[in-house]
Amino acid sequence: MVQIFHPGADTVARVILASIGAAPVLAVGLAYTLWRSPYATAQDVTREQPVPFSHEHHVGGLGIDCRYCHTSVEKAAFAGIPPTETCMSCHSQEWTNAPMLAPVRQSLAEGRPLIWNRVHDLPAYVYFNHAVHVAKGVGCSTCHGPVQTMKLMRQSAPLTMGWCLDCHRDPAPNLRSHEAVFDMTWKPPADQAVIGARFMEERSIKSPERLSECSICHR
Repeated sequence: MVQIFHPGADTVARVILASIGAAPVLAVGLAYTLWRSPYATAQDVTREQPVPFSHEHHVGGLGIDCRYCHTSVEKAAFAGIPPTETCMSCHSQEWTNAPMLAPVRQSLAEGRPLIWNRVHDLPAYVYFNHAVHVAKGVGCSTCHGPVQTMKLMRQSAPLTMGWCLDCHRDPAPNLRSHEAVFDMTWKPPADQAVIGARFMEERSIKSPERLSECSICHR
């Protein structure tokens, strides 16, 4: 009987079938990789702003406290963006004619606020309250990273659901004294596990099971 297929056809067929079977797995892997990549999370991405505001200079160099600009961080869900008047409280005397500050001067003269591009932009279906986290002892650097070293602000953490849940399931490592909440150089001490557990009890922080419930962040 005449052989219809080439001797290597069986090998080719096996490779093709294996490739077809592996395709869904590879597709899921690729999608997961992209989902966790900076392309999707915007982690470490700097955004163009109307003024190149440097946290490295203002926080790291001048030692300005977070609350001077973000005035509502202790009492509201939104930390607040400083109005032009806050900027001009210093820049009406310092760097008064600097070209890079022209948008600030124009904003004040026209009575129009500067339009900043949000760096930490959570989806609309995610509820986050700055005041609650600050009151419980979660410091700014826990989520925002070492902003005192950033010439231009960037998103230090991935801010994915998994990243948030890691903290909600075990908050103790991220809890600090209220005096240290705005200390951007804070490092957990050697006995942080003991201190964190005590803070959880003293501040009536809900159990990890409760903090992991969907309604905590999705309302």
